[in-house]
Amino acid sequence: MYINMLNLLMAAPSGSGGSGGGMGIQSLLFLGGMFLVMWLFMIRPQTKKAKQQKQFIDNLQEGDKIVTIAGIHGKVKRINDDNTLVIEVGPGTTLTIERVAVSMEYTTQNKAAAEKK
Repeated sequence: MYINMLNLLMAAPSGSGGSGGGMGIQSLLFLGGMFLVMWLFMIRPQTKKAKQQKQFIDNLQEGDKIVTIAGIHGKVKRINDDNTLVIEVGPGTTLTIERVAVSMEYTTQNKAAAEKK
C-alpha cells in the first residue's frame, strides 16, 4: 500500500514542468463532455416533455375525457378563466380542479384504450 501511494506521488505532475497545462485542458474537455452528455440525456428530454404537457393542457376543450394525476376520470364541462376546470365525474357530480392536475400520460392511454374497443 505504501508503494502504491509513492507511485501516485511520483506520477503527479510538478508545478514547474511544462506538462501541467495539458492536464488542465484535458480536464476542461472532460467536464465539457460530461455536461454535454447530461444535457442530451437528462435536461433536453425533460424540457421537451414539459413543453408537450403545457401544450396538452392549453389544448383542452369542453367535452374532452380526461384522467387527473390522482386517477379521477371525468369529462370537461367548463373551462374557467382562473386556470381551473369543472369536470363531471358522474351523472350530476362535478369537481373543480386545476388545469395542471390533468395527466397527459393517463389521458392519452385512456383514449388509446377506448379507440381499440
